[in-house]
Amino acid sequence: MDTLSRIYRENLALATDLYQLTMSYGYWKTGAHTKEAVFNLFFRRHPFQGGYTVACGLNHAIGFLRDFHFEESDLDYLGGLTGNDGRPLFEEGFLAYLRELEFSCDVDAIPEGTIVFPHEPLLRIKGPIIQCQILETTLLCMMNFQTLIATKASRIASAAGEDPVLEFGLRRAQGLDGALTASYSAYVGGCAATSNVLAGKIFGIPVKGTHAHSWIMSFDDELEAFQQYAEAMPNNCVFLVDTYDTLEGVKKAIHVGIWLRERGHKMVGIRLDSGDLARLSIAARQLLDEAGFSDAAIVASNDLNEKLVAELKEQGCKINVWGIGTKLVTAHDQPALGGVYKLSAIRTSPEEPWRHRVKLSEQAIKVSNPGIQQVRRYFRDGVAVGDVLYDEEQGIDGGVEAVDQADAESRERFGEAMECEDLLKPVFRQGEFVGEAPSVEVSRERAIAQRKQFDASVRRFEDPAGYFVGLEESLFAMKRRLIAEASVQKAEGGGDA
Repeated sequence: MDTLSRIYRENLALATDLYQLTMSYGYWKTGAHTKEAVFNLFFRRHPFQGGYTVACGLNHAIGFLRDFHFEESDLDYLGGLTGNDGRPLFEEGFLAYLRELEFSCDVDAIPEGTIVFPHEPLLRIKGPIIQCQILETTLLCMMNFQTLIATKASRIASAAGEDPVLEFGLRRAQGLDGALTASYSAYVGGCAATSNVLAGKIFGIPVKGTHAHSWIMSFDDELEAFQQYAEAMPNNCVFLVDTYDTLEGVKKAIHVGIWLRERGHKMVGIRLDSGDLARLSIAARQLLDEAGFSDAAIVASNDLNEKLVAELKEQGCKINVWGIGTKLVTAHDQPALGGVYKLSAIRTSPEEPWRHRVKLSEQAIKVSNPGIQQVRRYFRDGVAVGDVLYDEEQGIDGGVEAVDQADAESRERFGEAMECEDLLKPVFRQGEFVGEAPSVEVSRERAIAQRKQFDASVRRFEDPAGYFVGLEESLFAMKRRLIAEASVQKAEGGGDA
């Protein structure tokens, strides 16, 4: 059973906006539903004012697409919807069409855990326009949030360096669904474990946790609380020491740690959840080392994010495990990624050539790219130096010249002999799954390895360096031509390009 089926009892075909179904009805009603289309799912800006983004959500998208269908209860519900005249919104013939609908699109995707950049398709969907349309909202929902959280986790893990980061956000997440999704995505992004036991069960993520302040407060004495916990769970002792007086709490934890050691057990460490974490961790480290507990971890929590982690490390703190909750699972400083799903090519039948499309806007960043796009990443001495979007039908022959998406006057040349990789990989062909659905561990390892492929200037939090993402010269020319044609149509009162 796939993970989505384990989480949701309800079929997910109706997890979409109504306008996807009204447009699909329009396609069917007018006979346009057999047109073939290409849609690209991408984002326009990095989250958190950062210099990179971590793609996530593909595994959930695969599970959704492999089981995509409409059940009778879905069709009964749709049959009961009415328009503003009180008559049925959808006629029976359309519902019968949905009953027999089988997913038959081609899907190419950038693997989960890959570092990506604005305007690069994370997913490319090619197939009957009615299917592409129905899938839009669900795919955006899955990819947007998971990519956002994986990126946040990657930034925090980067700030922590070699120290493990634990995701502690279940109680502050946006509902149970948000919590499960956040736990998965945070692990992909680089967290080492979660406190969320259900996420551990469903996704196979390591789980961590010991006790809270309420355990300490339920006893008359802090030392007694530590002692009782040690007797109950001698193999899971990280003592929360800041309920009353933090350094006195550390001394009592040491007392119980000695008791554990004498009985063949080990005190794993202590946790700080308030106060001046840098100062307290330094003082706690000294107490622990003097008592012979140099291997005891110092875990810190307390509303942390990547910038606070970096600041604490700059202050010389002795924290070596980081518990991050609210500001990770809610993507506290940016609540949404803003990914979009845009049509880039269309044709009436497979025998016809593709007609490319652009969406115009007065904002340059919102003008979409046309074509059947692929992303090629170039490397120099193992370091990624630039990405080039090109049209698969036109291809790339030998070296390539690309136009910077952010500055049309800027160009880069990538030689034929340079190491390169096409990022979009086949996932579905005519509805049949042909790709890979790697484990969450593999996706996490990929995300961690990917960070090392990019210069530190791209990964830094403050004023990150720009990374070159350009349009291959002929794709840029196509886009410029389509924009010009659309502008003429607009001036003449015609439709969109």
